[in-house]
Amino acid sequence: MKMADMVSQSVKNLPSSGIRKFFDLANEIKDVISLSIGEPSFVTPWKIREEGIYSLEKGHTHYSPNSGLFQLRQEICNYMGKRFNLQYDPKMEVIVTVGGSEGIDLALRALVESGDEVIIPEPSFVAYKPLTILSRGTPVIVNLKAEDQFRLTPDLLEKAITKKTKVLILPFPNNPTGAIMTYEDVGKIVEVIKDKDIAVISDEIYAELTYEGKHVSIASFPGMKERTVVINGFSKTYAMTGWRLGYACGHPDLIGVMYKIHQYGIMCAPTTAQYAAIEALRNCDEEIRMMTEEYNRRRRLMLDGFRNAGLECFEPLGAFYVFPCIKSTGMTSNEFCEKLLIEEKVAVVPGNAFGECGEGFVRACYAASVENISEAMKRVKNFVERHKEKNACAS
Repeated sequence: MKMADMVSQSVKNLPSSGIRKFFDLANEIKDVISLSIGEPSFVTPWKIREEGIYSLEKGHTHYSPNSGLFQLRQEICNYMGKRFNLQYDPKMEVIVTVGGSEGIDLALRALVESGDEVIIPEPSFVAYKPLTILSRGTPVIVNLKAEDQFRLTPDLLEKAITKKTKVLILPFPNNPTGAIMTYEDVGKIVEVIKDKDIAVISDEIYAELTYEGKHVSIASFPGMKERTVVINGFSKTYAMTGWRLGYACGHPDLIGVMYKIHQYGIMCAPTTAQYAAIEALRNCDEEIRMMTEEYNRRRRLMLDGFRNAGLECFEPLGAFYVFPCIKSTGMTSNEFCEKLLIEEKVAVVPGNAFGECGEGFVRACYAASVENISEAMKRVKNFVERHKEKNACAS
């Protein structure tokens, strides 16, 4: 017996993460400035860490309820009401998950059956397509355009919908582009799907990192809460990536099925992280404001840096990524990233890691320190200018 022949072909054929490839390469080279991983440079605020430590001192080391500590679910509902005017029942409409990624996985597995189509706007988070395939669904890719500021337009959505469409994934604020959807933008999407039997998975993990206006949830539109599962978490907003804690809010019929899958596959999210998250939601608004202001400063610094290097780049208004176009260099996304890493020791991610339409772009994360961003932008400018000179000599 060959174990390779026993492995599931559908899993075997899934591509590895393009993000991790460059992250791993960067770790092998000394003195690299990594702008590759979407992880805050901030340490989790002390009040949150202290509560986690205190929970251990009190002996809270056992399983929590499968759906999460009731106090945490209450605080999540308070937060959703206060921030987005969305009212949820903590007993039936909220589940605490191991990161937002588990919430996406649970929602897809609870909604999708073989033959169902899932509309995925790209460029977007690398997990959507593989998780759809693992759920036996069929990914239907909508290629977003730079001229539309990488927003999902009603025309693009309408063309993607068929009789088999079951789910729309709405990934805004967007990773990797930093694009947002305004109230008017979301309203147009609602008009397209309101009379169709299409559920929405709204990935709002970057909701607090919006730099112009306020984030708008599609669940807040009339008739949409019942058909939308909102995915959120603590990794980005509260710099809690390693705590692995997220949540999903939605209709009790859907959350109930997600609960079953979670119950058998995971049991419960980390108890210590849950106690820490209660403190985060109750008492850390000021920390959110401070980190968001600092990200905004770094956003402008990086955006100016790429533009000063001669690379076209639309202004991202959410998340913590910049998505510059590198087509003017004559290199592919992979070539640009590999050469930049080797020649200048700066790690960014090829745009095509987030979908084929990301070819010709790269993703850089401005969650890094100001010092590292400033130095990285100098190196990028040197790199681009040097290759322009080479191209000019060659021609």
